[in-house]
Order: sequence, then structure tokens, then C-alpha cells
Amino acid sequence: MTKELPGAGDQRRSQLLRGVFDLCLLSLIAERPRYGYEFVEALAESGLEPVSEGSIYPLLARMERAGLVESYRAPSASGGAPRKYYRLTGPGRAELDSGRAVWRDFAAQAGRVLAGPTGPDRPDRAD
Repeated sequence: MTKELPGAGDQRRSQLLRGVFDLCLLSLIAERPRYGYEFVEALAESGLEPVSEGSIYPLLARMERAGLVESYRAPSASGGAPRKYYRLTGPGRAELDSGRAVWRDFAAQAGRVLAGPTGPDRPDRAD
């Protein structure tokens, strides 16, 4: 029996999110254009927290340089300074579609492995 290190579950969860964080942001943008803090709220509502704006903006900037998203400024609904919104480009949509397919395949394959052995040779099977 192994003991899990304190915080190991959170660390694993963080690393898993890091691997699909770009796809999560692209998926949120595909729903509708968003500005920075809206990403934090949407991710938290989905159970993917805590994610800070500080981790979102550098990724959005990289995706914009790669041509996956484009930004524009629009007035704030609260009357404050204009906000920078992000929307998908054609290549961003293609990247999201491809990434979703890769994720589905990976999740199915990993799920089979993590489910463990099945059948009569299963080591934890009590006869």
C-alpha cells in the first residue's frame, strides 16, 4: 500500500489541466468571445479552479501570435475602461476540433488502462 504525498492529487490535477489548458480556453472562446476574467469564472464554474488571470493571459498572447485567436476592444458593460475580448479564428477552430479528437481518443485509452484488468485473472479479485 502506498501513501499519497500531501497535495499530490492537486499537483496531478494541475499537471493534467496544464496539458489541455489551451484547448479549454479555445473551447470557451468558441462558445462566445470572452475577456480575461470571464475565463477564470467559466473555468471555476466547470470545476477547474483555481486558475488565475496571470496564467491565462500569457497563453492567450501565445495563441494570438500563433493565429488561433484574435483580440478586439469593446466597451465595458459597467462603463469602465474598454475590455480586450478574444475570438476564434479559422485556424483556431481547426486546432480546437483536432484537439478535441485527440483528447477523446486519449481519455478513452487512458480510461481503459486506469480501469485496470478485467476478467478472471484480475489480481484483486476475491474468489
